[in-house]
Amino acid sequence: MWDYTEVMMDHFRQPRNVGSLENPDGVGKVGSLACGDALMLMFKVDGEERITEVKFQTFGCASAIASSSALTEMIKGKTLDEALAITNQDIAEFLGGLPEQKMHCSVMGRDALQAAVDNYRKGDSAEKQRDSDVVCNCFGVTAMDIERAINENALTTVEEVTNYTKAGGGCGNCHEDIQAIINRLTRHDHDHGEAPKADEAPRRPRKMTTIQKIRLIEETLEREIRPSLRQDGGDIELVDVDGDLVVVSLRGTCSRCKVSQFTLKDVVEAKLREFVSISLRVVEENQLEEAQ
Repeated sequence: MWDYTEVMMDHFRQPRNVGSLENPDGVGKVGSLACGDALMLMFKVDGEERITEVKFQTFGCASAIASSSALTEMIKGKTLDEALAITNQDIAEFLGGLPEQKMHCSVMGRDALQAAVDNYRKGDSAEKQRDSDVVCNCFGVTAMDIERAINENALTTVEEVTNYTKAGGGCGNCHEDIQAIINRLTRHDHDHGEAPKADEAPRRPRKMTTIQKIRLIEETLEREIRPSLRQDGGDIELVDVDGDLVVVSLRGTCSRCKVSQFTLKDVVEAKLREFVSISLRVVEENQLEEAQ
């Protein structure tokens, strides 16, 4: 289970500023229900561009709700420029810290704020595609999102980018593109004489024993996946773990569903890659021979 602070749990259990505003001045939407996390932030400002009211609606995990609640408390009463100076790290620190795998929730809040300000100042619609091409199609993450997260959080690996943006946490086809962005930004820093210090070496992905990996997979299935499947009369059972290959069996209505392969890849595999390891691959028990 995640190690959450008391402040974070308080904002999850009693989120501030939940709801909607009538005729808001700015609205920002990020994420999507299909990806598992979505946030809509809206505000009203006075003649000096000072935020007088702010509300949010979030679909997501405890960290997403708490991060959204914290952000609204942090920006209330600030001018738009003062609010934009708040980073995702500031949101995490306000909550007393977030698990590394949950930092994307604070980034989502920061991105929603930027989208809402753009909506107010530029007239961009809340649904308008942002200014750069999508790199991660699974989660709709753009190059701009990735670059901002890398620059603001000193990210150096694809796994860190996934933790902070969810990019690369689905099918994995965008890993090379993410690495190319990292390399480009790293070269830019080196070209400007900003070589990394010895004590700032890239953090390496943590290594897990097989037992630790199985336990984390089971926890993720129980917490992140099984509840939504059971709502529709389905279920999932862990059959085996062989290296990075996770074998499962879909039960109930899921076993007969025409979109079961979508559920397997875009929900089960995506969640396990997000919370356990980006290298995991999920197959059904009856497809094991084809996968090997």
